Amino acid sequence: MLNKPVLAESLIVFIIVLFVHAVVWDRYSWCAVALAIQAFYVQFKWDRLLQLGGAVFQFRTAANSGLLPASMVIPLLGIAMKERCKSAGIVYFERFGIVVASTGMLVALFLSVIAVGITKPVPTNTCILTGVAGSIIIYTMKHSLTVSEVIEVLEVLLIFVYLSMILLYLLPRCFTPGEALLVLGGISFVLNQLIKRSLNVIEGRGDPIDFFLLVAVVGVVLLGLFFTVLFIFMDSGTWISSVFFHMMTAVLGLGVIMPWLYRLIQRNPLFWLLQFLFQTQTRVYLLVYWTFLAASACGVVFYQNAKRSSESKKHQASTITRKYFHFIVVATYVPGLIYDRQLLYIAAVLCLAVFIFLEYIRYFRIKPFGQTLRHLLSLFLDERDSGPLILTHIYLLLGMSLPVWLFPRSCAPKGTLSGAGALVPYSGVLAVGVGDTIASVFGSTMGEIKWPGTKKTFEGTATAIFAQIIAVALILIFDNSVNLNSSYAWILASVSLVSLLEAYTTQIDNLLLPLYLQIMFMA
Repeated sequence: MLNKPVLAESLIVFIIVLFVHAVVWDRYSWCAVALAIQAFYVQFKWDRLLQLGGAVFQFRTAANSGLLPASMVIPLLGIAMKERCKSAGIVYFERFGIVVASTGMLVALFLSVIAVGITKPVPTNTCILTGVAGSIIIYTMKHSLTVSEVIEVLEVLLIFVYLSMILLYLLPRCFTPGEALLVLGGISFVLNQLIKRSLNVIEGRGDPIDFFLLVAVVGVVLLGLFFTVLFIFMDSGTWISSVFFHMMTAVLGLGVIMPWLYRLIQRNPLFWLLQFLFQTQTRVYLLVYWTFLAASACGVVFYQNAKRSSESKKHQASTITRKYFHFIVVATYVPGLIYDRQLLYIAAVLCLAVFIFLEYIRYFRIKPFGQTLRHLLSLFLDERDSGPLILTHIYLLLGMSLPVWLFPRSCAPKGTLSGAGALVPYSGVLAVGVGDTIASVFGSTMGEIKWPGTKKTFEGTATAIFAQIIAVALILIFDNSVNLNSSYAWILASVSLVSLLEAYTTQIDNLLLPLYLQIMFMA
């Protein structure tokens, strides 16, 4: 039997799916509902495999599989994007939304087939449901996609299969099946888009800041794979290996990534970046302000480590202490969203690249900072960091940045969507920066009534909803571009459902919650 938190989580996801398709019901809605039903059943098979240790790879064991909530994210994002771009009359991005939705469904279906295939004895009813859902999805794709779009979907699926085999083997216990679906599915889609745009660069489609995101993500992933294979044959902790690491990083950066960017944006990437960063006085002020906040975050890390006495080496930072970084991130993103979203976009990309590069240094014990980073960050580990990588801070950055990166700018002629869609870039700030932080702080200090089967409290959830509504009111006051057009009931329902999802999910909430809130706002 599924336990109560999993049932509650699944119920919330089903409600979100029905809410979205109540607004945008079409042929893809049947696919999404069929996918949700079969993912619910297959999720039980994945949970059983994880409990018995029968999964093909080593997944994170402190959580359930999370297949249902993860399976619906990419399809719902694509469907919501399709509808927004259709209403704006942008056919290219309407078709792109259909490709995103189809890709998400097929990748999720593939992960379900794996679970069904390795379950013994073969679950007959689940096989039938998976077959029916697959038939509906493939039939719809056949009558909706062009030949080139079908090829693109299959390319992403192929990249996902190979990435899954490589990364899940190299990084045991870092992901649940659902988190692997989101992370590896996203990387697969980014890699396919970069290859596609590199081959068709003459068409001149795309913004330089979009190319920066694609190249940065693919570049750091390829860098990690290269050094992982290399350090199988040599000790990464020696000075010789460390010097080689820095030299090869420079060679790959200057010899591969920079020329790749030059081909895409048709100008020197470094000169373009410097010109972009210091283009206006507002950007200079924001950069100075963000530098101060970054220094403050480093100060928190050093101060907390200084408090750790030699007698308490196993001491871990409290939940409230870790939420300091959530407050700092909110203080970072809100001014960027109000005054210069393009600068925030680029700054978040650069920050992601730096975070992942520093994690490589820590993981491979690269001198001179590798061991120091291991010591400093060990204080902030929690049960979600059960694998060799520390990913919680990267997930926090992704949760805040994804709504900014995924905002359909081309389908918003005035730079913002109408109604609740105007809050899409603020999804990360509301869900993670405000909601998750307030729920955690108030729940751990004043909460008494616990949600059934969880450690989360009713008081924490209620306070989180109230805090997000206050935050929306403040956004209306300080950001003149936001016009909600009386869609207050939808915003309240969206915030409430995502807050309830936070109370019951065991997945990485920093990654999952902003995406669901963005889906609700875009719908």
